[in-house]
Amino acid sequence: MDNQELINLALKAAEKAYAPYSKFFVGAAVLFEDESITTGCNVENASYGLCLCAERNAISTAIAQGIEPKIKKIAIASTNTDKCYPCGACRQWIYEFAKDAVIVLQDDDKTIEYSISELLPHSFDGDLLK
Repeated sequence: MDNQELINLALKAAEKAYAPYSKFFVGAAVLFEDESITTGCNVENASYGLCLCAERNAISTAIAQGIEPKIKKIAIASTNTDKCYPCGACRQWIYEFAKDAVIVLQDDDKTIEYSISELLPHSFDGDLLK
């Protein structure tokens, strides 16, 4: 699947976002190593700390569906803006499931790619818990 197709799936997911407070509609589309794809959107709550980002929603959906959560590529996009990057918490979530994932983002009129290590240098790793 090419990057633009994945961005388009993320934008479609963003249309379903529940964002009555921020009005910032975000979608994510995750391509896993087994070629499965899940999508997610952000879901807000009046208690902002309880909000769920699109990326974590899409990854959690895969786990709930029994998909092996080995991320190959994830696209993140918003219907509100031409730039959309994952928050710090989502960067850590992505890293948990793919230490070499490709992150595809919308940036103005193009898509750009980053590795998760570029977006989250010196990440917290489960090996630190041993």
